[in-house]
Amino acid sequence: MRKTGCHALFPLALVPLALLYGCARDPLPTEQLRLSEQVIVQARAVGGASEDAPELRLAQQKLGLAHAEMVHQRYRQARILAEQAELDARLAEARVLNEKNRAQQAELERQIEQLRKQVGALQ
Repeated sequence: MRKTGCHALFPLALVPLALLYGCARDPLPTEQLRLSEQVIVQARAVGGASEDAPELRLAQQKLGLAHAEMVHQRYRQARILAEQAELDARLAEARVLNEKNRAQQAELERQIEQLRKQVGALQ
């Protein structure tokens, strides 16, 4: 016996909802990829492109993997890798800025010591 009426169409009505649910779970991480790229560029701009920034190399590798995951439509994994790339780039930037601050502090301390010696020599 064949079903007729609304009951026969009920399973077909669920197909679009299931597709929407699948898309809603793992949306395209385009915004995260864009943000990660911006943070990497910013980290390079403050000097993170030096060879002393392994975190930046790691960030670039993870961003490349994220793009590869996008090609294979593995959006969740792409988002996770892009988030990790962002964090690695932020760490690289923070380390570079911290090192620059330490160098500036050391230079100021050297100048202060030099001034103390000059003042002591005048007395």
